Amino acid sequence: MSQNYPNPFNPTTIISFGLSEESEMNLEVFDILGRKVQTLISGRMPAGSYTIPFDGKNLASGIYLYRILTNQKVITNKMVLIK
Repeated sequence: MSQNYPNPFNPTTIISFGLSEESEMNLEVFDILGRKVQTLISGRMPAGSYTIPFDGKNLASGIYLYRILTNQKVITNKMVLIK
């Protein structure tokens, strides 16, 4: 998983990641208090590279975390929304 770009962002950013094999996965965004604000992907994905847009236009400025959960690993990164 790469760092989202741009970061900081307003109001949209791109989250990029790759899967080496087909896997069940979730891509979720949380606020700094750990509350889920959006699920971007939930389900089985084939191997490959992906770029997923995230739109924060309805969210307050602040730090958000995005988490990728697969059968093999969990990766969390932070991103900053500035309005």
